[in-house]
Amino acid sequence: MKNKKNRNIELLRLDIITALPEMFKQVFNSSIVKIARKKKLVKIKLHNLHDYASDKFRHIDDTPYGGGAGMLIKCEPVFKCIEKLKSQRDYDHVIFMTADGEKLTQSVANELSLSKNLIILAGHYKGIDQRIRDVLITREISAGDYVLSGGELPAMILADGIIRLIPGVIGDAESALDDSFQDGLLEPPYYTKPADYKGYKVPEVLLSGNEKKIKEWREEQALLKTRNRREDLLSE
Repeated sequence: MKNKKNRNIELLRLDIITALPEMFKQVFNSSIVKIARKKKLVKIKLHNLHDYASDKFRHIDDTPYGGGAGMLIKCEPVFKCIEKLKSQRDYDHVIFMTADGEKLTQSVANELSLSKNLIILAGHYKGIDQRIRDVLITREISAGDYVLSGGELPAMILADGIIRLIPGVIGDAESALDDSFQDGLLEPPYYTKPADYKGYKVPEVLLSGNEKKIKEWREEQALLKTRNRREDLLSE
């Protein structure tokens, strides 16, 4: 009898809503995300907002009430898309990528990687109608304290940060656990062969084979690096 364990099991489904689905295709067909999709550990569906527009020109944006520069994504296409998705399955979160949301951290990625179904809305233009945020969005996440031309790149960052944590995606699971921020510290320096390159040598402790000393050295280096570069992490 063949072992069917884990066959065709999708641990996470991501529905990404965007005005520019073509931006995602190269990223999601490369590297770790591609591996996760091939292993059927994640299912990613891109939804083009223009497909939910009501006019023949497929407009999804309009000018803001009260005046002001820029255009806003209208309620109708977003409501139609999300309501359709929610009629088909339950979602852990409907996430809107926005500069004024909670900051994306490793702990946020860890939490979301345990989800089963997520919707990610990537805004564009000036922003989105506030009613979308009030009624449909359950979580707002920022990729950092800066403004981009749209939410597509932040959505890719969030997706990658979540997917790489799914068990089975990365061959060496311990690699993800050793990443910066997992224990509140930055990663220590790492080295590979050769041990001596043009006179630039690998620290002797890493060649010693003494696991205890190597562990202590890495902990010291991680603490030193964090203190020098991100002292704020030590006070959290």
